[in-house]
Amino acid sequence: MAELKVTRRAVTGKKVNSLRRQGMTPVHLYGPGADSQTLQCETNVLKKLLSQTGQTVLIDLHVFGEKGSKRVLVREIQRSPVGGELLHVDFFQVSMTKKIAVEVPLVLVGEAPALRQKENMLEHGLTSLQVECLPDDIPSQIELDVSGLAEAGQAIRVKDIPITGQITLVDDPDRMAVRITERHLEKEEVVKPAAEEVAEEAKAEGAEGAEAAAAEAPKKEKEKE
Repeated sequence: MAELKVTRRAVTGKKVNSLRRQGMTPVHLYGPGADSQTLQCETNVLKKLLSQTGQTVLIDLHVFGEKGSKRVLVREIQRSPVGGELLHVDFFQVSMTKKIAVEVPLVLVGEAPALRQKENMLEHGLTSLQVECLPDDIPSQIELDVSGLAEAGQAIRVKDIPITGQITLVDDPDRMAVRITERHLEKEEVVKPAAEEVAEEAKAEGAEGAEAAAAEAPKKEKEKE
């Protein structure tokens, strides 16, 4: 289990910009039955933690000056629209005996035989799944095997995804997870070299001349008579 040390934060509102300049990121802790707390954490430490845990791994949160620790999940990450710098993180305190709803990444495994045909493509309907389970049972990801997709039109829906353990899928069972579709391929226009075009035009003109000469021949014969 990951661990993170934080301290209480007195600075709020727009003044938190001064914290960020000092290498600290404002964080917020909340949850059912827990007191809401405004906290702060070293930005570099927090970035490293987020890269390793995401939003599905339990974190042992230690608040400086308090005994024991709190089990939390990352609930929301705020970043600046320009540059993507870390601005704020929300932590959700969980009860280890109560089920919780959480978003889990959906990872595709295997190779779909249908994709061997260049006109076929794999359409993604979902990149994550909403599940409900106890905090200790949260999977880091759910794997979906696509090796059974052999032709266009085949799809895998939420109800087709095998789930093990004490985990319940919350998403609509009929929602499409992945599907094989056909892409519309544009026909390539064949561009002939200029020399070929000139030769074909000359050939066509010659043929037209021959037809005209053949049509004039009977007239000339009658004139001789």
